[in-house]
Amino acid sequence: MSPTTSKAEVLDIGGREVSISHPDKVVFPEPGLTKLDLVRYYLAVADGALRGAAGRPMVLKRFVKGIGQEAFFQKRAPEKRPDWIETVTLQYASGNSAEEVVVRDAAALAWIVNLGCIDLNPHPVRAEDLDHPDELRVDLDPMPGVDWRQIVDVAMVARDVLTAHGLVGWPKTSGSRGIHISARIQPRWDYRQVRLAAETLAREVERRAPGLATAKWWKEERGESVFVDFNQNAKDRTVASAYSVRSLPDARVSTPLDWDEVPTCRPDQFTVLTVPGRFMERGDPAAGIDAAAGSLDSLLALADELGPAEKPPKSAGASGRRASLIPLIEVARAKTKPEALEGLDRWKSKHPDVVPLLEPADVLVDGMRGSSSLWYRIRVNLQHVPENERPSQAELEVDYDPWAGKNATR
Repeated sequence: MSPTTSKAEVLDIGGREVSISHPDKVVFPEPGLTKLDLVRYYLAVADGALRGAAGRPMVLKRFVKGIGQEAFFQKRAPEKRPDWIETVTLQYASGNSAEEVVVRDAAALAWIVNLGCIDLNPHPVRAEDLDHPDELRVDLDPMPGVDWRQIVDVAMVARDVLTAHGLVGWPKTSGSRGIHISARIQPRWDYRQVRLAAETLAREVERRAPGLATAKWWKEERGESVFVDFNQNAKDRTVASAYSVRSLPDARVSTPLDWDEVPTCRPDQFTVLTVPGRFMERGDPAAGIDAAAGSLDSLLALADELGPAEKPPKSAGASGRRASLIPLIEVARAKTKPEALEGLDRWKSKHPDVVPLLEPADVLVDGMRGSSSLWYRIRVNLQHVPENERPSQAELEVDYDPWAGKNATR
């Protein structure tokens, strides 16, 4: 966000006063959108945004230095807040707890945007029942080299699997490269059962669309496929909810769609500049989601039929590395993505004969969640390189330790 000396602007939103500090700060330089523009966007689509986020504890993902810098994740509600901002104490799998913000209305939306939140990251539970999710989340995450058509094909298969098991899927663009599908569920199952149902759905999508979709845990084993990311249903995970603005230069929006739009849509169609007009003209395609809560009984029965899935990984120890049947080497660990990519470029310059043999999906760039922010890891899968030409594991080009000086377990 650019420096500014503009005074705060006070908005009256539903009878509540919300002060927007530095309203003229430029958040998105490319389209020239300011902080106040972002607030006004969320107010314009508030009915839809609240349908996805209202009543849920929320992690505050704050871009206090603008979209050019990494956000930090704030679980605990700011101590200094209006008395009308609701909070609830959430227990995390680690054993820690956090008093998190619960957004209920448009004024609260504006208030968190003023904190530097660009997208909304609610948990899949309601504040009234923190142990039983009421939403199954299907995150279609394409590997490098996968085109949009393949993502769409997998989305249609996922819809069919949900329908076959008595659930209604509500699609939206992720606002990045993928598609999200949400299914409201009755809040009768705990996190473990919901994640099992999601994993079972992923396995069934993979079975119906072999080569197009994968449920494989290990990224290096997925190839050029769409990962049906069931991990987003684990406790402590959040995803960007409906109408969230993403931190891409064009201010792209995670936009709910009708299913008949999915085959022909393009994610770059939906931005802060275009979505309010669409919302005003046609309303929210996900308007019926809360009336469509279904059961997980059928998916959980399928889980019994399929038997145990691949076991989740155990801690790999201080190195963060694991033994793998895939010829995999690690290149960089960095605090920022540009630093990691610079390390990759240095590695490539040392191995010019190897680079032409690599497929797009062989370069694995992972955004890893640290204690309060992301860090980045780059690995290279050498499966397409003849064994006698494969570089060995060497010292990392960038060797950042995200846990240095921290006592928290990981």
